[in-house]
Amino acid sequence: MFKYTIYCLLALNVYLFFQEEILSAREVFGADIAWGQLTEAFSATIDTAAWVVLLLLFELETAVIPDEKLRGGLKWALLAVRTVSYAFILWAFYGYVFKYGYLSHTVPFSVENLCGLVDAGYTWVEDLDQYPSLDLAACAALQGEALLRIDGTQIIGTGEALRAIQNLALVDIINAGDWLIIVVLLELEVLLQLKGRLTARRLRITKGIAGVLYAILFFCAIYWGVLGDFLDFWDAFLWLVAFIFIEMNIFQWHEETEELKGATNDPEGSGSEAAPAAGKGAV
Repeated sequence: MFKYTIYCLLALNVYLFFQEEILSAREVFGADIAWGQLTEAFSATIDTAAWVVLLLLFELETAVIPDEKLRGGLKWALLAVRTVSYAFILWAFYGYVFKYGYLSHTVPFSVENLCGLVDAGYTWVEDLDQYPSLDLAACAALQGEALLRIDGTQIIGTGEALRAIQNLALVDIINAGDWLIIVVLLELEVLLQLKGRLTARRLRITKGIAGVLYAILFFCAIYWGVLGDFLDFWDAFLWLVAFIFIEMNIFQWHEETEELKGATNDPEGSGSEAAPAAGKGAV
């Protein structure tokens, strides 16, 4: 129940990211967002939705569907869904890179009376994807500061604020790239396990590499928790917990397969009664 509660919370984050990104997208791209701008405007929403689907596929393959059923039409159906999910994940990764690019293009912004721009369509940098409209309180706080404007937009902010959101956007890229490497390792483990070639040594090697990659994700989560917003931190935390379950699924799947091999090879037949009950389909 705890595991599937985590999965449901991750699905809820798709909606929360959409709520956050649609507000910032209107400031960056205007009211009418073209189809070609969807990945730039909603990179976190698309990314999270695709990862939720991929997470459920890993759960099905490593803990729910028995090995003997992972073939034929079902195998190809899962492969098709997985391929689409990876396409969206790579598309979202491009969106993160694009977002960092446009946030990095800034130009000096100078105006004698900043409060005269209230109700003129200008917004200011509060956080990544959070650009509230310029009001009297904000213009009073920004008056006299050396300001920059994100090129091609009406988003203004101090150099410090813009550097902060650029750093957060860069962490998005690092985090997304790190997850892509992790999922390649997981796919390799699943493939080797299905072919009966996932030895204990190979499992130790992949888990050692994964440990370093998860440590990087942990530091990304801390960075978001300290300098970003709560949703980014909360989402990163949930994904770490979710994939710990997937890693545990693979460990258990491997151990049960080895036990079945041992029971099958037992010349005395001592494991014959336990063999039918084992296997991930019974987990």
